[in-house]
Amino acid sequence: MKVFTLHLAKSSIGKTLSAMLFPQQRASNPGLIHAEFLRQMKLGAPILSHSRMQLHNLVMFAAWESQDAIDAFFAHSPLGQVLSAGWHVRLEFMRRWGHVSEFDGLPASVGEQDLDCPVIAFTLARMKLLQVPRFIHWGRPVEELVRDHPGATLAGAAVRLPNTVATFSVWKTLREMTEMVRGHSQVPKPHRHADAMVERERKDFHYEFTTLRFKPLAEFGEWEGRTNIVPNSK
Repeated sequence: MKVFTLHLAKSSIGKTLSAMLFPQQRASNPGLIHAEFLRQMKLGAPILSHSRMQLHNLVMFAAWESQDAIDAFFAHSPLGQVLSAGWHVRLEFMRRWGHVSEFDGLPASVGEQDLDCPVIAFTLARMKLLQVPRFIHWGRPVEELVRDHPGATLAGAAVRLPNTVATFSVWKTLREMTEMVRGHSQVPKPHRHADAMVERERKDFHYEFTTLRFKPLAEFGEWEGRTNIVPNSK
């Protein structure tokens, strides 16, 4: 898995549903290793609200063999053309916690990591459906913590029914992200993330779960009027 991408794009409801129900396959997209398609959710929003049901906002997270494969997907795939009109960032893998079978083979970490450089985090989980109420109870405070954190330039969540959930966040520095995770941030109720992780260890919400950390390589396009979402991007 040489290159990863995170995409946000406006889409029709039909195309969003089609992407989630009939995801792009490697056979029809040379160089694509695996892709996750989800609809975006607003962090911290009420569970039954329009902000939670953003079928016009398509999220894609993917692993590729090369950047040329990404460019070919944009040029030749109808869905790629939808995504190319939005925003995406190309990513270099840095670190992994947990395990999801579609991303087998990733090491725990690679190389030294500069605490003062930007970082992007992506979490992917396959939920135990009976644990969803517990997950919501512990997860919403964490959503609000990340959404409102001064170190995050972008934070969101995404879902694909019945049981796949994801979060993504762009951070000014790795230092600020790790302080948030450990409960050391200078913000109100800084321990929300750390407390939720303790609860997950006590009784897991998921049957598969991974958090992946990346170094941003390049950012393209805009999202909801914003550009240069990744600090120091060119």
